[in-house]
Amino acid sequence: MRNKKVLIGVTGGIAAYKICNLVRLFVKAGAEVKVIMTPAATRIVSPLTLSVLSKNEVIINMFPNGDNWEAAEKVEHSTWHINLGAWADVFIIAPATANSIAKIEAGICDNFLLSTVLAARCPVILSPTMDVDMYRNKITQRNISSLKSKGFIIINPVEGELASGLYGEGKMPEPEELFDFTKNFLLKKKDLKGKKILITAGPTRENIDPVRFISNYSSGKMGYAIAEEANSRGADVILISGPVNIKASDGIHLIKVNTALEMFEAVKSNMKSIDLAVMSAAVSDYRPKIKLKNKLKKEASIINLELEKNPDILEYLGKSKQGYFLIGFALETNNEEEYAGEKLIRKNADMIVLNNPNTEGAGFNTETNVVTLITKEKIERYGIMHKAEVAKIIIEKYLEMKNKKR
Repeated sequence: MRNKKVLIGVTGGIAAYKICNLVRLFVKAGAEVKVIMTPAATRIVSPLTLSVLSKNEVIINMFPNGDNWEAAEKVEHSTWHINLGAWADVFIIAPATANSIAKIEAGICDNFLLSTVLAARCPVILSPTMDVDMYRNKITQRNISSLKSKGFIIINPVEGELASGLYGEGKMPEPEELFDFTKNFLLKKKDLKGKKILITAGPTRENIDPVRFISNYSSGKMGYAIAEEANSRGADVILISGPVNIKASDGIHLIKVNTALEMFEAVKSNMKSIDLAVMSAAVSDYRPKIKLKNKLKKEASIINLELEKNPDILEYLGKSKQGYFLIGFALETNNEEEYAGEKLIRKNADMIVLNNPNTEGAGFNTETNVVTLITKEKIERYGIMHKAEVAKIIIEKYLEMKNKKR
């Protein structure tokens, strides 16, 4: 952590007293640490203590107290939130109370810490910490999900005995866990550097006429999460995406398509020299045999729509496989593992990621997923987690299997 610049924000949760140890861990690891506190946090832990431990002045208010200071000092201090936002390599806010999370989501900056969040150029990590009912409240969950979609990194709270005496989710992880998470984030290895990865994501649309189409509920969030994870680890990522409302990072080569045939052609055109193919798109199995040139009028009470089969992109990649690792997705509602296992063999894939849309927290248009990873060697089942975490597990599993083959 030497030469790393860590900015720690402390809000007014009872767990603020633990931040002394977090500051000590970063300083001991060689990082330069600066601390911002909300006024409420100063009632729980002493700013002087954090100042001594961090070896830097702790900032609380937008302006210094008192009237006996020079105008130049006023200007310098009043822009510290801008300077600190540009200075830090990472900004971790722990504990992050429900109040502060709601204000960050709304773009409110009525204290120095919140102003610095808006000015931050670095990744911002939040550790939501509150009572179990506050954490589970739909408003809080909406705020957290929205912040995730905006690029904030969330460290999920753990279950335990809370300050209220209740037991449940909402407890801040121990300082050692916060330190390890942040350190691993900052020092993430570029273990995919030099690898070319092809990923499909989102739905396809099969046109009936100029205004109607056949499609599905896929949001593309899972595929985009995998693309972001691979990109962050140094891979050359080609993301072939159906129509979604997600923005990919600048380092990702994004190819937008609409139909299954367009996606198939894009895959064939970009599969040369790939190391990994991840087929997470929900490709329509069928398309209308004839696309009408004019809008279909509402006349007959029954309309027969003749469909023809779309190409199976995963099957094509399995048959063409030479030197690359192939991951497919299976969405099943019954006999899930049996069907996914058959798909693994039939499509000549190396791994199948299985999920069931009827499982709570899984399926389309969710921030979370519940998956089972199926390979020829074993079946690994996972609980509910954010799709970014699922993406990390998928990439880690790929690296693990590739290393075993060496």
